[in-house]
This record gives sequence, C-alpha cells and structure tokens, in this order.
Amino acid sequence: MNASELITRQDLFKFKTDLLKEFKELIGANKSALHQKKWLKSSEVRKLLNISPGTLQNLRITGVLPYTKMGQTLYYAYEDILQILEKNKVSEED
Repeated sequence: MNASELITRQDLFKFKTDLLKEFKELIGANKSALHQKKWLKSSEVRKLLNISPGTLQNLRITGVLPYTKMGQTLYYAYEDILQILEKNKVSEED
C-alpha cells in the first residue's frame, strides 16, 4: 500500500464482515474437535479462530473476549467465543 491510498469506513466494514464470516466458518469446522471443552487455552483459541497472539491480546485488552487467569495460563470460555460471534453477526443484506 502506498502513502496515497486511503482506507474508507466501507473498507473497514467489509473487512469486519469478511473476518467474522471466516471466524464462523472456522468455528464450524473446528467445533467437533473442541466443543466438548468448556475452557480453552490461548493456543486453542488462536487455532480455533485462526488469529495471531497479538489479535487475541487485542481482543482481551479491549474487553471483547473475557478470560480467566490461573497462574500464568489464560483460559477462555467456549460459550463466550460463540456469543461474541453471534453478537457480531452481519447479515448479507447489511
């Protein structure tokens, strides 16, 4: 991207829509492997959502994804992940 390119609100909205769609697809594909577990470790959440450690940290810092800390290990409720995806669901008409 060169310095003269701008990112519009529409670009950001499309990015959000595409990202959430990918998250839903990944959750669906990995649901059978991980849905029996109530609590997931950071590495499992990153694998499930196909996100980087930085993105996961950003979701924690902004309060989007609640977590529990036991010692040095962070845990995330599987149900919280599903609720976040549902809450941010975008219909095709939007």
